[in-house]
Amino acid sequence: MKKISQFMGLSALAAAAALPAWAQEAATDAVEAVAETVTPVMDKGDVAWMLMSTVLVFFMILPGIALFYGGLVRAKNMLSVLMQTTLIACTVMVIWVIYGYSFAFGGGTSPFWGGLGKLFLSGVTADSMAATFSDEFVIPEYLFICFQMTFAALTPALIIGGFAERIKFSAVMIFTVIWVTFAYFPIAHMVWDGSGLIFNWGAIDFAGGTVVHINAGVAALIGAIMVGKRIGLGKENMAPHSMVMTMIGASMLWFGWFGFNVGSNLEANGGATLAMINTFVATAAAVVAWSLIEALARGKASMLGAASGMISGLVAVTPACGTIGPMGAIVLGAAASGVCYFFVTTVKNAMGYDDSLDVFGIHGIGGIIGAVGTGIFSAATLGGVNGDDYSIVGQTIIQIQAVVVTLIWTAVVSVVAFKIADLIVGLRVDTESERIGLDQTAHGEAAYHG
Repeated sequence: MKKISQFMGLSALAAAAALPAWAQEAATDAVEAVAETVTPVMDKGDVAWMLMSTVLVFFMILPGIALFYGGLVRAKNMLSVLMQTTLIACTVMVIWVIYGYSFAFGGGTSPFWGGLGKLFLSGVTADSMAATFSDEFVIPEYLFICFQMTFAALTPALIIGGFAERIKFSAVMIFTVIWVTFAYFPIAHMVWDGSGLIFNWGAIDFAGGTVVHINAGVAALIGAIMVGKRIGLGKENMAPHSMVMTMIGASMLWFGWFGFNVGSNLEANGGATLAMINTFVATAAAVVAWSLIEALARGKASMLGAASGMISGLVAVTPACGTIGPMGAIVLGAAASGVCYFFVTTVKNAMGYDDSLDVFGIHGIGGIIGAVGTGIFSAATLGGVNGDDYSIVGQTIIQIQAVVVTLIWTAVVSVVAFKIADLIVGLRVDTESERIGLDQTAHGEAAYHG
């Protein structure tokens, strides 16, 4: 029996070796067909990380932006900044689930907006899944909705720094509703959705250089110009009332930014770690660069300068963090810090606009440097992830096109939105209210007593 078994085994091996080529090809095709029909899985590690990333981005808004901006204004306007930030975030969250998510990611085929397919989150359940960057993995759609919701809530909150201390609260809210509807949601669709105009150009914006920072920076500049300068600018002391608050807020922003940048990878894998290290080193390089420039130019490095450099580096690395290497991140962060410093200290004064908290000088300019720099430093020859067929010149041209579209789109929408708010309620508080402070005149409260 043993010999018979051995003989049969050898015969089977010989028969297998003699199978015609077409049979082997058929077997290979069958395996590939099975592989193609494998259902993507929800990895609990990815889900856990994205849950954490979502609340980290929310932490950037409340209390991050609120305290960062609050510390930069005068004490009599502290609560007005906290209130504007809070109400903007909450209002946009409600709008997002009613129609914002649909306008941005509704599944439509238009290059400019997502359509009406997901109004009121139609069709979304706890079992609905959203794609990641890997075909074999998905995450719950509710989680993707929440993650993107925090970006939508954060962006208009950035804008208020451009006209802080003199705008009506009601005007801020009217502007916000119009602006997110016609600027943020369409640009998010164009950049991040598969049918979007800029997405299909092949532009790289990993976590929101165009969608968030250029978008908000330009709107803030438009607002600063249309609302006008603060009373007493250049004559009265308008220094930040609490650099301690500003430092705390800036640190919270850096901490939360890991959700912003690393979470944009949508998966807990090596790509996430690349975004993480880039978010560390680009920001650190920007702080060092700003402080060195300030020390050389003014003789002293300030905490305000270090905080400004921190945000400059974070902004610049945002579009690039998933595709450049750490050495490129250091160069990009330092370069952005230098350019932002020049705009904040020189260009703003020369042009004569009152961008109170330097939203355009840091977010707008930093976002432009980051978006264009992404095209350069994403090349493998400079430490990036893109290989031999990558064209630095070609990609950089695409990046510039994306920047130009964003600049023009948000500028037009911002002018219209501010004008509508002005026609309905007026943009600016009266002179007496501005001198007393918005905390008391707009909200009937004071940040500090005694």
